Amino acid sequence: MVPITARVDSNPSAPDPHPITKWWLWRALFVSKYTETTKSSRSRRSSVARWLFWSLVLFLTTTISATLGATLALITPLSTAICPPPRCVVQDKQQRSLVDLWRDAFLYRLTRPVNILVMGIDRVPGSAAHSSDSFNGRSDTMLLLRVDPRDNSVKVLSIPRDTQVDSPELTIQKINQANADGGPALAARIVSSTLNDVPIDRYVRVTTDAFRELVDLVGGVEVFVPYPMRYVDKTQQLDISLDPGWQLLDGEQAEKFARYRHDKYGDIGRVQRQQVLLKALRQRLISPAILPRLPQLLRVMQKYVDTNVSLEEMLALANFGLKLDRADIQMVMLPGHFSDSRQYSSYWILDRKGRDRVMRDFFAVDGNDFARETNRAEDNIRIAIQNASGEANMSRRVAQYLKTLGFNNIYIVKDWPDRERQTQIIVQQGDIDAAKRLKDKLGLGNIESASTGDIESDITLRIGEDWSSYLAEF
Repeated sequence: MVPITARVDSNPSAPDPHPITKWWLWRALFVSKYTETTKSSRSRRSSVARWLFWSLVLFLTTTISATLGATLALITPLSTAICPPPRCVVQDKQQRSLVDLWRDAFLYRLTRPVNILVMGIDRVPGSAAHSSDSFNGRSDTMLLLRVDPRDNSVKVLSIPRDTQVDSPELTIQKINQANADGGPALAARIVSSTLNDVPIDRYVRVTTDAFRELVDLVGGVEVFVPYPMRYVDKTQQLDISLDPGWQLLDGEQAEKFARYRHDKYGDIGRVQRQQVLLKALRQRLISPAILPRLPQLLRVMQKYVDTNVSLEEMLALANFGLKLDRADIQMVMLPGHFSDSRQYSSYWILDRKGRDRVMRDFFAVDGNDFARETNRAEDNIRIAIQNASGEANMSRRVAQYLKTLGFNNIYIVKDWPDRERQTQIIVQQGDIDAAKRLKDKLGLGNIESASTGDIESDITLRIGEDWSSYLAEF
C-alpha cells in the first residue's frame, strides 16, 4: 500500500492535544502501568496498542464522523488480525512503551489526500458473534471518505445501497452485493470503476450491531421524527413504531429510525436519516458527560471492526481531526434517480453528469462524459422551497422574491413539520458553488453540505424564522 503518513519529529506549530484526548491518554497510561505487573509481556503490548488507538480515534470520530453504523468503524480499535500487537508497538525491532507512544502520538501527519471506503455490514444469518464471517454480508451502508490535508477538509459521499452497477461478470446488480461476493477488494474495485476510477486507499468494515450498543452506551440520541413511522415485518422480526416530533431514541429505536424505508423515498430516505442520526450521535460523543462511560464503551465496541488502516495512519488521522471545524466537513449523496418501469426495478440509477461533478469537486477526479461546468445560470439551478418558519404562505412569498433575483427554476414542497430559527441552504447534489451564489444574493442562510433536502432539487431552501424580518425590509 502507498504510504499516506509521515512522522514529524519537530513541529512547534502542532496543535495542543484536545483536553478529552489528553485525559484519555493519561488514563490509558495509568491503566497500563497498573496492570503491568499482572499481565504477560504480550498481553501488555496488545493492551497498549488498543488503549492508545481508542484514545485518539475516539476524538477523531467525534470530529469527523461520517454516517450511522459505518461511522462507528472510525471509533473502534483495529483488529489484532489487521494490526498485530508486535507490529503496533515495535519500531526498529525495539519494543516501544506507552510513554513512547504518548510522546510520539502527535508527531504523525498525513502526507497526501487519502480515500477510505467505509461499509456497514448487514447481519449474516448463522455466523458466530464477532467472527470473521460476520463481515461477509451485504453492505447496508456505504461511504467514500476523502481526507485532504491540503485544504484541511473531509468530504463524505453516501452511496445508496440500491445503486445499479456492473459486476465483473458484466451482470447488473446492486452495489450492496459486492462485499458479500468478494469482500472489501471487490467492493473497492466496483466502487472505483463506478466512480470514474477514483483511487481507494483503505477500507473499513463494521457490523451494524455496533450502532445499537453505541447509542445505548451514550444514553440515546435526540432526533426529530418528521412523521409517524409504523411498520411490522414478522419475517425480519421488525416492529417499528415511532411518533412524530423530537424524540430521545435508545439504540433499538435509533436502528429502526435508520432502517425504516416505507416512505416515498425508500432507500434514499434511509440515507437522509442516517445523516440526521450522525449529527445527533456526534453531539452525544462530544459531550463531557460521556467521559465516565468511555471505558465500557471502548470495551464493547472493539469487537466490531475489520480494516487495513494501520495504527500510525490512525494517529495521523486523529491529529488531522484536531484541526477540523464543522465547516470543513462536507457530505453529499451520489446523484441519481429511482428506476422506472422501463428499467430494472428498485434500483438507484446514478446521474452521470451529477456523478462527474461530485467526483471532480469532492475527490479531484475528472469526469469521463461531461466537460466542467462553471457559473451555472440561475435558471439551471433547481431550487426547492420548504417552509420551516411557522408562518403561513411564507413559501409563496419567498418564491416570488427569488424570481426577482433571477431564480426561476423553483418549486414549493410540503412544509417542514418543525420550526427552524435560521434559514438553511441545503446542498442536495453537492454543488457548493451554486449554494454560495444563492447565499450571496440572499444575504442570509447557513449552507448545509448534506443531502437531507428534497431529492429532486439541486438546492433545498428551508425557510427559517429569520425570513420574516428579512422580507420586511423589502
